This record gives sequence, structure tokens and C-alpha cells, in this order.
Amino acid sequence: MRSRRSLALIAAVVAVLCAFTFAQGASAAAGGGCQLKGTASFTPGLSTTSQPFTYAFSGDLTNCQSTEAGAPATGFVQAGGTYTNPATGKGYVLPRSTGTGGCASSTTQGLALIVWGDGTRTIEQYDTSGAAAAVNLEGTVIDSTTLQPVNPADPPLTLTTTRYNGDASHGLLAFEATPTDCQTGVSSAGIEGIVALND
Repeated sequence: MRSRRSLALIAAVVAVLCAFTFAQGASAAAGGGCQLKGTASFTPGLSTTSQPFTYAFSGDLTNCQSTEAGAPATGFVQAGGTYTNPATGKGYVLPRSTGTGGCASSTTQGLALIVWGDGTRTIEQYDTSGAAAAVNLEGTVIDSTTLQPVNPADPPLTLTTTRYNGDASHGLLAFEATPTDCQTGVSSAGIEGIVALND
């Protein structure tokens, strides 16, 4: 039977992404939230020793509810990894998020991209802090970001936020791992949580 242990670091990643999620749920003077389920990968793996690390995360946003009429109920969020431009099929590199810490506590920062079910986008910068089973996320939706191409022959791609620009997000998440995972180093882990957004 698996014992629940929240990796501050991973939860931080999730929180970040979740924060994005929440951006989807609100407009000015509004609010909302989504459920998030995804996977984070860490380099080096998280352990009982505090150290610098980078990570990538991707996950699905579901059951989103918002005070904004017509807001999408689903989305896909990622930090790090490759973004494929739907207009051209070309790949672009999302920067990996960075942090310091381990299984017991951590702080992280990064940039996340959410593509909503209706094709709109939210780009967010975030910071997280985690301790034991709780991770706190604070994020801000930004106007745009420029991504470098996977193929050096292609030009950079500038993406703009088309939903929830200027909103702020907040989140608390939980991460599941066993004590053995932390002893040997957690290189990949699933994350689930609920996040909320308000103006």
C-alpha cells in the first residue's frame, strides 16, 4: 500500500500548472477553477538532499468551472517540453522550470503554457513554495513569450495570451510518492490537484 507523501518540488510544478488552470476560470472580478492531473519529470531526481534542479510538466485540466459564461471546461498545460505550432506542425522549445530543494521542501519558478479546449491560450509566470504535503502557488498571466525552434533553421515563434490576460492565480496541490522514491531519487511522478483563480 502506497503511503502519501507530498514532494514539495513536484507539487510546486503542479501548482504552477494549476495556476494556469485557474487563469482559465476567471475574468475581471471573476473566479474559477479546474482539476489537474499530469506528470512531472525532474533533473536530477528529487531526494532527501536539497539541491538545484530543473523540471518539465504536462497535464490535463478537466471539470473547469468559471463565473465567466462560455469559458472552456478543459485544457492542456505544460511547462518545459516541446510545443507544436498547430498552424505549421513545427516544434518549439518551452523552457524548463527551475527550483531548489528536495522531497521535504522546495521553491521553484518558471513559465507555463495552457491551451484551452476552444483553442485559446494562457501564458503564465509563476513561483511556488512547498513544505511537506502542501505547496503554495502564485502566478501572473503575461502578454506573450517567444519560443526557440527545435530546428535551428526555423525562426523563433512568439505566442500571445488570448484568454485571461493579466489575471492572477493561486493554488494548493498534493503529490504522491513513497519514502523509497525519495531515498532513491524521484525522476518522474504523477500529480493531481485542484487550483483556483481570482482577479
